[in-house]
Amino acid sequence: MTPKELINKVLFIDIIKGLALTLSRLFSHAVTRQYPKVKRPPFPGFRGLHALAKDEEGRMKCVGCCLCAAYCPSQCIYIHTRESENNKKIVERYEIEVLRCLYCALCVEACPYAAVVLTDHYEYSDYSRDALYFNKERLLENWDKYMAGPKGKEYFEKFWQPKSKDFGKVK
Repeated sequence: MTPKELINKVLFIDIIKGLALTLSRLFSHAVTRQYPKVKRPPFPGFRGLHALAKDEEGRMKCVGCCLCAAYCPSQCIYIHTRESENNKKIVERYEIEVLRCLYCALCVEACPYAAVVLTDHYEYSDYSRDALYFNKERLLENWDKYMAGPKGKEYFEKFWQPKSKDFGKVK
């Protein structure tokens, strides 16, 4: 042990430095936000409440390919489909158990039709588990509430990759 280390241990220099730092910050202005009154805006690409996207005509984009459910690591997405007369899949039920979700956005990345999005809405706590089990109707309502119009177009323009222009012209 060097003499400098011995002096630091005997005179508690590190503790005095820590106390000096604490006292210097003690009378400064607090940076706490008063949450219900002052809300922090979500940063770009924030992963919040789930929604099922709609196209320009107001129809659901999901075609029932089940890739989002297959990629989901927590297995919280449940999709039930049936076939129509012309052999097209029809999504009868689309459900997400939000309490099990990791918000990893793998479902968004896996969807080839850009049908699943994570909105920037983050205030949806509740007292019952049933309120946090979203079915197809509630997920479509989430799109109308939080992503409809120019906000949805901006979301897909900024965060959806690849775009058709990335592939160039096909000869």
